[in-house]
Amino acid sequence: MSKSLKRVARALSDAGLPDTIIEAGETRTAEQAAAACGCEIDQIVKSILFCGVSSGAVRLFLTAGGNRVCAAKASALAGEELGRADVALVRASTGFAIGGVAPIGHLTPQPVWIDPRLLDFKIVWAAAGTPRHVFSIKPRVLMSLSNATDADFVE
Repeated sequence: MSKSLKRVARALSDAGLPDTIIEAGETRTAEQAAAACGCEIDQIVKSILFCGVSSGAVRLFLTAGGNRVCAAKASALAGEELGRADVALVRASTGFAIGGVAPIGHLTPQPVWIDPRLLDFKIVWAAAGTPRHVFSIKPRVLMSLSNATDADFVE
């Protein structure tokens, strides 16, 4: 088991949650993940990272698979202009490679916002630290575990 996968499993365990991680095959995109999990695309949690243009601080937005983050709305929530976090920054701050960024188990805590669309479902699926593994979780539990604030930040 990879270090990234172990970190997600440990985060679930430390929270007293069951290990729902499965190897689902290629799940780098929301479409691939939804097909692999047999769920609606909006039940897929996309972990999108941005970087503050002035501060360099990383910000995490958890959005439904069919939605796109609106840069202007995200920047307003963060209180500064945001740009996309590059591959190196994503790896350094989360410990995960792009395509497998989990919403939990990050190396460095950062502010987190969650798309209210995810709260419409009983269960959602998120990357578990690799591009081939996902886990299921109740969205409100994910919100609490990731210390996320629900907010409108999608286009």
